[in-house]
Parts: sequence; C-alpha cells; structure tokens
Amino acid sequence: MSTEQNPPRIVQRGLFADELQVGAVYAHRPGRTVTEADNVLFSTMTMNPQALHLDAAFSESTEFGQRLVNSMFTLATVVGASVAQLTQGTLVANLGFSEITFPHPLHLGDTLYSETEVTAVRPSRSRPGQAVVSLAHTGRNQHGDVVARAARTTLMHQSQGPAS
Repeated sequence: MSTEQNPPRIVQRGLFADELQVGAVYAHRPGRTVTEADNVLFSTMTMNPQALHLDAAFSESTEFGQRLVNSMFTLATVVGASVAQLTQGTLVANLGFSEITFPHPLHLGDTLYSETEVTAVRPSRSRPGQAVVSLAHTGRNQHGDVVARAARTTLMHQSQGPAS
C-alpha cells in the first residue's frame, strides 16, 4: 500500500500515430484459445448458419474432418487483440481493410496469437493533429501457422491532438 497521499494515476492507452515505428512488429499477448462457445455464439449472432462452423457431423465428412472457426471471428479477434497496445483511445476511425486472407484454418481449441506491423504513417492532409496509419495484422495458431492476414488503414490522433 502506498504511503503517498496522491499516488500517480496511470491510464492505459494505445500509442499515438507519432509514437508508432514504421517497420516495427508489435506482438499482442496473451493469446486467445478459441472455444466451441465462441464459435457458435459469434456465428449465430452474425446470422451465419454455415454448417462448417455449426454442424459437427457434417464437418467430419469434409476435407477438414472437423468444424472450422468462423473466419470473421478469427479476423475480429486478430484485430481486437491489437487495441489495448496500439489504438485504445488514440484511434479516430477505421478507414478500410484489404488483402484479407485465411491461408490455414483455425480449429476449435486452437490458441490464436496476433501481431501487427506498422507499414506506413503519414500526417492527414485534411485533419490537423491526425495521421493515416497503415497496419498489417497477422494471426497465427499455437503451431505458428498463419491463419489470418489483413491490411488495415486507420485514422489516428497524433500526440499533440485532442486525444491526450
């Protein structure tokens, strides 16, 4: 217990655009082990009745031999894992996603690990104090297999902007 009357107050936030290093890869930890409940809830919440996600008997008869984790859950989790470290309180908006691929399936019980490479940062031409930031997200399973990749463009505050 601190003996100080007013100890420092530290609030968790992401990084401002000018704190990001182009070429740096930020590893987001801990990983996330995906459960059957995650997959069923996400698939039904998003009105996706794909049998590959929900029907164990059907999925056993496919080339995969088992149910697959919904790829949109995989993408959302990969991006979501980056928030606390990179964009919490510093993001203005997502501007777009591109080059989304799922080169290897994610299975129930797999642990998903995420990382983000900062590929570009430039001041916004129309919004002073903000910057356009390009990110490359990668998700891997516990074996190191890449299960998701996505390029993402965001608008973020710079440190002298209003989000401090």
